[in-house]
Amino acid sequence: MAAPQAGSTIEIQSYKHNGQLHRVWENTLVLKGTNMIVIGANDKTRVNESNGRTWITREPAICYFHADYWFNIIGMLRNDGIYYYCNISSPFAFDGEALKYIDYDLDVKVYPDMTYKLLDEDEYEEHKKQMNYPGSLDRILHHHIGHLLRWIRQRQGPFSAEFIDQWYERYLTYY
Repeated sequence: MAAPQAGSTIEIQSYKHNGQLHRVWENTLVLKGTNMIVIGANDKTRVNESNGRTWITREPAICYFHADYWFNIIGMLRNDGIYYYCNISSPFAFDGEALKYIDYDLDVKVYPDMTYKLLDEDEYEEHKKQMNYPGSLDRILHHHIGHLLRWIRQRQGPFSAEFIDQWYERYLTYY
């Protein structure tokens, strides 16, 4: 798998299990790009939804993707602290065109005080039936939710105190 180069701008494409394009972030600056990890940043980025709706992100965000983990993490820098939105998803793939992943509906929202909430369980159950998620996929996703929640509780990886700040500082050097 090719890796995006630091300093390049990529598109991020989210798909559903059935292959349908779900959401596209038009411009993300790559801060680190390897076969295993992509860290990107964006601010005021246009997002295109599959239903034709478009919107612009409101604040700077640092995005973390890993080739071994079934989740990705977005740290949003707001005036009252860092909020995280974690998508339970397939590991990423980069094909030279875009960074791509399958979104599996479940999300974890993390607040600045590191409390968190699991979201969209009903949507997950509905799509699990509609798209025939295999039992092995269900087990993988729940295993990785456990891994993600441990990272949050232990403040590891993107949840460590300095992670978002360090990568945001790097992002600012490009402007």
